[in-house]
Amino acid sequence: MPYFVYERSMKDSYESDAAVSGIAAAIGEPARARILYSLMDGRARTSTELAIVADVSASTASAHLKRLEEEHLITILVQGKRRYHSLTGPDVASVLEGLRVLAGVPYKPFVSSAPRPLCAARTCYDHIAGTLGVMLHDRFHELRWLTKTYDLTAAGSTGFESFGIDIEQTRSRRRRFACACLDWSERRPHIGGALGAAILSAALKRRWVSQELDTRALSLTTRGRREILSFFGLAI
Repeated sequence: MPYFVYERSMKDSYESDAAVSGIAAAIGEPARARILYSLMDGRARTSTELAIVADVSASTASAHLKRLEEEHLITILVQGKRRYHSLTGPDVASVLEGLRVLAGVPYKPFVSSAPRPLCAARTCYDHIAGTLGVMLHDRFHELRWLTKTYDLTAAGSTGFESFGIDIEQTRSRRRRFACACLDWSERRPHIGGALGAAILSAALKRRWVSQELDTRALSLTTRGRREILSFFGLAI
């Protein structure tokens, strides 16, 4: 019996070591490391963009991304015809950050090449996108107004109703109530669906934002800054 226990213990150890070495090998390949570190800012990217980052061909990038997905280091979000890749979660980011500190390599933040007004705030179909949209998305989750599956909590129903949104009417629309819509400039989600449209409509009605002519850009007003802080505790 003691021999059996020892043998089983060694087997578990070997399996654990194999899993660790597999992850280490996936991270250790230079092109894959460049891909992973480019995703450290929390933004999702396409395989084409990651191929450029890694300085490899599209087919090689595809193979690298498959390996990283197999090791559960990245996850894929499909939006329309595009597939976006991001880190699986904070645990992966923490490991990568630790390796960066150990290596003494400085972090270079992502800088969008999109026009600044469009990056700040704009419409995406009929909802708010850009930095403003992403900040509102994150704040609603921090306040626990939305669940991870983008349904409303009791606090969310009360909060959005006080903001001037008729939740029952919004739910009655023949479309998805709320969802994550990946922001093309921020590469993080803002809120889409009927709720996203209702938020934009209420923001325009309250004159928190104004619509620019002949462009999708939105301008955040002084009143908007003040009342967004008052309603949501969000300083912009």
